[in-house]
Amino acid sequence: MGREADGRIVRANLGPFRPYLITHPDHLQHVLRDNVDNYRRDGMMWKPLSRLVGETSDADPSWPVKRRVYQDLLSGPSTALVADKMVATISDAVGELGERADPERPVDAYEEMTRIVYRTIIRVLIGDRISVSQIDELGQVMVTATTSSFRSRMLMPFVPLSVPLPGDRTFNRSVQAVDDLIFPIVREARRNGAGGRDVVSLLLNARGEDGKGIDDRAVRDGITGLFVAATDTTVSVLTFLWAALDLNPEVRARLYDEMDRVVGEGPPSFEHVADLTYTKMVLHEALRLYSVAWIAPRVVEADDLIDGVRIKAGAIVAVSPFLTHRLPGIWPQPYVFDPERFATGRSRHRFAFMAFGGGPNQCAGRVFFFIEAPLILATLLSKYRPILHSPHPVEPRVDITLKPRDRVKITLEPVRR
Repeated sequence: MGREADGRIVRANLGPFRPYLITHPDHLQHVLRDNVDNYRRDGMMWKPLSRLVGETSDADPSWPVKRRVYQDLLSGPSTALVADKMVATISDAVGELGERADPERPVDAYEEMTRIVYRTIIRVLIGDRISVSQIDELGQVMVTATTSSFRSRMLMPFVPLSVPLPGDRTFNRSVQAVDDLIFPIVREARRNGAGGRDVVSLLLNARGEDGKGIDDRAVRDGITGLFVAATDTTVSVLTFLWAALDLNPEVRARLYDEMDRVVGEGPPSFEHVADLTYTKMVLHEALRLYSVAWIAPRVVEADDLIDGVRIKAGAIVAVSPFLTHRLPGIWPQPYVFDPERFATGRSRHRFAFMAFGGGPNQCAGRVFFFIEAPLILATLLSKYRPILHSPHPVEPRVDITLKPRDRVKITLEPVRR
């Protein structure tokens, strides 16, 4: 449908579900910025997601407090502190991976990237309040929660939550397991004082304009919401990346050369990130081609007119970065993996690249991604060269985010200098 529409607004006929498909940057700017209040984050993926992370819009009364915490955590001097926490955790996790993934034993890249990313982000969110075994347990239940019932709920957003769908029971068990892990940590921190720079402490100490704090449920939702925003994209992109590099050896060689020149034998640090310019170009291109946040639906509040097309109140608008990133009029040769698209000086419509959304509701995970992903690559590639052991091509499958359809197997070959 996206290819046939070629940027035009169309209404998809999917039986009882008939969303407007919005892919052109001009139209996206209208929906996500110029008239953003008319397009609510509700229904489809937002309704099932709210059962895991709480309300995801301004309808959440604690959202202004949580938003200020996120902004404080991910801006200015705080960014370096976040990165410092990440470095040690990434180093330990990559060291464990190196012990498992010798040249004779392929490992599942998605599982290994999940373990590294989840440990890293949970340490930032919760600090030393959680053990490594609890981190791995929380990571596993979050994986289960975000893959169990979302497909059926997304395809049938009109079905009430009271009506069971396939995967609901597994999803509900996973949400309960998340609660059983997170709530005791929050309550203990509230009892014993929260003086750290982890997100638990920041949320517990934050105050709204009325001088009041937020309750344990809002703190729990703030942690899980930021966790989802800061992990899914990184895990999937770093998994797809090994396949992309295998298909594009010239890109791989240039990436490795930059790592050797900037980081060398390591250890990497936050200061290295600014100099990893080609690495960031590669990551941008991976985000474009493997648009992990493949759809971001909105519900239309009132009738609207976009480029001469009447958009009816109550309808669903399907914003799809996956399709926007494949418009040949915006991205020449869109299926070619070409990091040079993101070289300094290249310009494009501000809503042409939608990996983290756009407008006032842009995903908070963006800042996390461009710290953690380069640091993970720098730590891994300063010691090893991943070798792909999966057949081509590595295709995506749909969940709440895009993930590889089949297992991506890699081995690690030690770097010889």
